[in-house]
Amino acid sequence: MLLYASLVVLFCVYFYLKKSHNQINLRKFPEPPGNPLLGHVSTITSTTRIINNVSQYIENYGKTVTLRIGPTFFPVLRTLVTTDYKFFEFALGGNKVLTKSINYQFLRDWLGNGLLISDGDYWKRHRKILTRAFHTEVLKDFVSVFESVGDVLIKKLEKYDGKPSVDVHRLITLCTLDIICETAMGTKLNVQSGENSRYVQSVQQMCRIVIERALSSIKFLNCTFWLSNDYYIQKSALKILHGFTLSVINSKRNKTVHGETKRMAFLDLLLKVSNDENVLKIDEIQEEVDTFMFEGHDTTASGICFILHCLANHPEEQEKVLQEQKKLFGIDKNPIVTCSDLQDMKYLECVIKETLRLYPPVPVIGRLTTADVKFDDCLIPKNTNIVFFIYGLHRSAEFFPEPEKFKPERFQNFDSAFPYAYVPFSAGSRNCIGQRFAMLEMKSVISKIVRNFEIKPTLPRHELQLSVEAVLKSVNGIKVTLKRRN
Repeated sequence: MLLYASLVVLFCVYFYLKKSHNQINLRKFPEPPGNPLLGHVSTITSTTRIINNVSQYIENYGKTVTLRIGPTFFPVLRTLVTTDYKFFEFALGGNKVLTKSINYQFLRDWLGNGLLISDGDYWKRHRKILTRAFHTEVLKDFVSVFESVGDVLIKKLEKYDGKPSVDVHRLITLCTLDIICETAMGTKLNVQSGENSRYVQSVQQMCRIVIERALSSIKFLNCTFWLSNDYYIQKSALKILHGFTLSVINSKRNKTVHGETKRMAFLDLLLKVSNDENVLKIDEIQEEVDTFMFEGHDTTASGICFILHCLANHPEEQEKVLQEQKKLFGIDKNPIVTCSDLQDMKYLECVIKETLRLYPPVPVIGRLTTADVKFDDCLIPKNTNIVFFIYGLHRSAEFFPEPEKFKPERFQNFDSAFPYAYVPFSAGSRNCIGQRFAMLEMKSVISKIVRNFEIKPTLPRHELQLSVEAVLKSVNGIKVTLKRRN
């Protein structure tokens, strides 16, 4: 069956490959040994092997390597994978490689032409409009949502006080999904209370399918994707996801927001721009809301979970975070927290940044060349897929002494001479538009947990098994022990 599917794939891409004969230029970059027929997907067989395999390729063959899907003489796709700082600086800091890579197209059925995937003038226009939704004054109003939803999380965590361990991943993911839904759409999803479980399940299914399509010769192309069971799972999931967001939009679109003094959600702001300036259609608004929902909850949940893991295993750093909280709020575990308070949590910010260095929620990002580009005396041909291995760059001793150690202090005086060495939110013109939102949300949730609980490692100590899915996760969960503070 696998051989048959591979032959189908080869015939489907034949004419595409005739136009891409200049891929031979990529042979200037070393290619690690791979299966003659299947390429490197025969080695990277699961999401849990991506980090180790790619790290070994980089260590053994150089900072930039060529990987392929398909046979040596007739590849479906060749991809450059890099941890080269100069390459990061060239591509992310310039304007010659702005188009997202081919793998992002697996998200198109869900997110349409939203900000994550779109490019060209369409992307520039939407980026300019959406930037308004992340203005400082807007973010200040979102803090109350972070805090109220976080209070529900604390109630959930109280059930695990003194127990040997708790896997925080699901609890944190439900919390961030509630936050993103209320801030993005102004609607309470209440997933922490067990409501809207079908929506949660659909989000999780789509996140899994997106990454697995990149690792499967059958699922990779649309013309063969329908042969897999995931095609039908995706259809069902998208019906639920799109149906929910569309129903919320329709319930709000006729409401005026002119002169409104109450907090406005991301959706309210987009509808206001659409009504005032007539520049966004309803389907465009839905695509951007779906994009924000996708990008905004799973990445933040990943970050928070790994922060808890790091604090559990580094009690001295956790104590410094706690003392900073006491300096701000005294012994009050549940103070009224403002945006200014969150901004004053300087040491916690260092802890967050150091965790995102070691465990970047988005460990790889991709771009596609839309024309021949010259880099470092080498011509990279049009239609080349480029993967920037952020996880690998973040652990480079060249930029981070003792890179495997958790040292938040390194960010108290971080040398900005190499701005593209630390890119947890990407960089350049296509950086994450919601990074300030994410930082405030993580500070709110983490500070609330630290004020209420001492976070300890489990016995025996829980060892992470990292997996590159839509975001970085641990397939065996992220387990800690919680002890209620007196």
